[in-house]
Amino acid sequence: MGFYELYSKYRNLKVPPEDSEVKSFLKLLSPEAESSMEEMAEKSRELTLRYFGRVMQLYTPMYLSNYCENKCLYCGFNSGNNIERKSLNFEEVEKEAEFISATGIRHILILTGESRQASPVNYIKDCVKILKKYFSSISIEVYALTEAEYSLLVPEGVDGLTIYQEVYDEEVYSRMHPSGPKSDYKFRLDAPERGAHSGMRSVNIGTLLGLNDWRREAFVLGLHAKYLQDNFPGVEIGVSLPRVRPQAGGFKAGCKVTDKNMVQIILALRIFLPRLGISISTRETAELRKNLIPLGVTRMSAGSTTRVGGHTISAGDGGRSVQFEISDNRTVGEIRTMLDKKGYQAVFKDWMEL
Repeated sequence: MGFYELYSKYRNLKVPPEDSEVKSFLKLLSPEAESSMEEMAEKSRELTLRYFGRVMQLYTPMYLSNYCENKCLYCGFNSGNNIERKSLNFEEVEKEAEFISATGIRHILILTGESRQASPVNYIKDCVKILKKYFSSISIEVYALTEAEYSLLVPEGVDGLTIYQEVYDEEVYSRMHPSGPKSDYKFRLDAPERGAHSGMRSVNIGTLLGLNDWRREAFVLGLHAKYLQDNFPGVEIGVSLPRVRPQAGGFKAGCKVTDKNMVQIILALRIFLPRLGISISTRETAELRKNLIPLGVTRMSAGSTTRVGGHTISAGDGGRSVQFEISDNRTVGEIRTMLDKKGYQAVFKDWMEL
């Protein structure tokens, strides 16, 4: 049974009594659980310390290209937006890599818009050859690939895949992705499995909070993560919990997701899946990110920009060409200092090749 078929089993949030573990997870996400969040927080803290200790893995996103063939309503790279389009040449890739590496970061996440013409797999592969001189772990967040294409990138040095479904509700997904290759719901939904089959060391999934009812989305996200953990025990599975942010298209989130809701999602996921990696990006404010650290978060981005070549190339359109506006503009050094003060260790490299 693939995940699509498993998801269909719970589509109406009706969990059979025999699925007690899933039923408990659904209860943790319920409105009734809000009165028990202190107890949930204590359990979540204990589980996080047990499985992860007082460490926080830091990474930096690096945008290679913003050309895109999709018209995703919530994204600044929407092909209908009038923004400056650019793909980095290899000299610019190296310059950007040198800058990020100088901050101490050894985990890099490379991103592109969804255009096979502007950023084909061979282009991504050639960029990775440059980046592996500077970084010990390279993850990709690009358009959904075939298993054969993922398998081409793994030997070159890509060890992690990040790919968000954005929204699990198929009807809402169709509205949010009216045209372009990303409108293929099932092909995108199966991408994490293709990445895991190809030999990725880690796979990170997510839902864009604000596009649909957050309880439904967080529930299916948890089911998806559990499915991947169960079927790929040798792969490190993680989730991200981004919220809709301002962007060039002016899209507004249709479903409110408060800071308290974010906390409940993190606590529920940690209790449901104790070994799950949980990432919080610079979409969130510095204060919220600081407060979320003890509650279950294990990965944070730092020194972020969502513009192509944003660390070393000046914006040519007044800064409009960002994918979305970030909230936390702190440097890697400032994030590290904050973690030190809270009694946590910033991890820049958490594994060694044998």
